[in-house]
Amino acid sequence: MDSSSPSRSSRIAPVVALAAAVALTLAGCSSSSGGKKSEESADGASAGKASTPQMTVALVTHQSPGDTFWDIVRKGAEAAAAKDNVKLVYSADPNAGNQANLIQNAIDQKVDGIAVTLAKPDALKDVIAKAKTAKIPVVGLNSGVSEWKNLGLMEFFGQDETVAGEALGNRLNSEGAKKAVCVIQEQGNIGLTQRCAGVKNTFSGTTETLYVNGTDMPSVKSTITAKLSQDKAIDYVVTLGAPFALTAVQSKADASSKAKIATFDLNKDLTSAIDQGTIEFAVDQQPYLQGYLAIDSLWLYKNNGNYMGGGEQPVLTGPAFVDKTNVDAVASFAAKGTR
Repeated sequence: MDSSSPSRSSRIAPVVALAAAVALTLAGCSSSSGGKKSEESADGASAGKASTPQMTVALVTHQSPGDTFWDIVRKGAEAAAAKDNVKLVYSADPNAGNQANLIQNAIDQKVDGIAVTLAKPDALKDVIAKAKTAKIPVVGLNSGVSEWKNLGLMEFFGQDETVAGEALGNRLNSEGAKKAVCVIQEQGNIGLTQRCAGVKNTFSGTTETLYVNGTDMPSVKSTITAKLSQDKAIDYVVTLGAPFALTAVQSKADASSKAKIATFDLNKDLTSAIDQGTIEFAVDQQPYLQGYLAIDSLWLYKNNGNYMGGGEQPVLTGPAFVDKTNVDAVASFAAKGTR
């Protein structure tokens, strides 16, 4: 992925404004964590319901079991589905081959649209082509901002992970950091790799990558603890998800380390940790908005022929820094599961 530049910023700025204009304030509905396949409703959504005929949309992600980040994505998707009279079918699997099978299932069910994450885009290329052959519109969200156009998707909703990483690297420079370790919880995930690469692009200090097994939190804790115990020169731990940041706080204590902790992504516990000072800051990509816009975009395409971003540019939902200066304004929304 290309790194950030003034010309690039000028191109994407209108798209960011578009995302802000399209987003509606909705009351969130509860979201269960979940199994590989389930259907969800959004009974708590407060907006009026569309009078258009019901359509069926499949949301297929690479969620790992227990990863609460996706509860926020689903809550946004459910809110849009309730407003738009959409039957939302959610399925997920972190294994790329299994995710491809879930997309094939959606094609076989003749859904009206598919929203998909592209953590490992090469593994999904063929099945996405099958969806296009079946004339099923496909949009991307969250992962794959560098690949969505190559795979022929109509639109993409998320953040540029390289740009987000570069922003964090610059923030580390302003904090006076000298040595950072970037913790990747899923090897081969293109978005996570781009985040750490972006940090390395702009951080003037030393950056190391530490791989952990994100599905085994005790192992995550012991691996980070061992690294901090071994290398006391590390003054910043950068994690790529809120649960891993909170675990890194425990690792720091166990290792008697003085390293500070920063992370990508939010949840309600993470905002509390920022407020308490155990975590310095987070880079927020607004997952609720990603889920909401992905589903809403398919309704808009079917009923109005609209393309967000014109089919040429992604709709960016981040990055935005959350730290002690603004966490109070964000915390109440995080508690509701919309940030």
